[in-house]
This record gives sequence, structure tokens and C-alpha cells, in this order.
Amino acid sequence: MRYSYFIPFLILVPVIIFQSVFVPLISFDNIAPDLILLLLVYYTINNNQFFGMSAGFIFGGICDLIFGTILGSMMVTKTISGFIAGYFSSENKRDIYLSNLNFTLIILLVSFIDNTIFSFFSSFDLSSNFIVNMFVKNIANSIYTAFVGLLFISIIPKRRTFE
Repeated sequence: MRYSYFIPFLILVPVIIFQSVFVPLISFDNIAPDLILLLLVYYTINNNQFFGMSAGFIFGGICDLIFGTILGSMMVTKTISGFIAGYFSSENKRDIYLSNLNFTLIILLVSFIDNTIFSFFSSFDLSSNFIVNMFVKNIANSIYTAFVGLLFISIIPKRRTFE
């Protein structure tokens, strides 16, 4: 059994604490980056699609319980996000997908889909237009998450191959 599969779940606890305590301080009008999604996408690309779906299911379930959202809403969105990010998990192209630009674009795509699906579960306000909400809030959240993802992937040390 590979113990490296348990590392994302150990890192999840400090990320959730950071997401709930410090991210609201840098949010603008409820537009905030999703650090849990960054962790999920990074480890999905490093492992495989099945790992991403399983981790997304567990991450989403824990986030539903901690953040008090509708039970199962984040579970579904993070599972789908892990599934989509799993398409970019290839042993041959892992270094290409974890480059700065490619990782940022993957985060942008997965974050937009994650935010859009979560909007279906969380937007009960019938007075607001769903399309306007999608273009304003979901795209802004996705861009903000992608920007933080660019900073994240720039900080992570690259693998070195020794010849």
C-alpha cells in the first residue's frame, strides 16, 4: 500500500483551517479562492483519476460537515472536479500539466465547473438571475482560484531527475 495516498488527507486539515480562518480576510464581496480545490487538483494530477474522485468525495464530505453547506453538495462538486482533473493525470505528461501555465488553466477550468455545479445547490434566491450569478461570481471565483493556483504551483519545488 502506498502511504503517499494518505498525505493529501493529512494536509487537508491545515488547508481547511486556513480556508476558514484566513481566506475570508482576503476575499472580495464573497469572491474567494478555493484552496481545497487546489489541493485536490494537484494530488489528482500526481496520482490518477480514481484517486481524484475518491479524494474529492472525502474532501467534499468533510467540507460539507465543517462549513455547514447542504450535505452532499460539496461532495458531488468535488467528486466531479476530481474526475475532470483526472483527465490531466498521465505519467508521461505529469510535468507538462504541472507547469505554471498549464496548471493555472486546469485550475481555471475545474474551478469554473466546480463553482457552476455548486451554484445549482446553493442558490436558492429566486430574485437573482442564475446567468448573471454564473458570469459574475463563478468566473470571478475561478479567476481568483487560478491566480492563487499560479502562486501555489510556483512555490512547489519541481522534481529533479538525476542522471
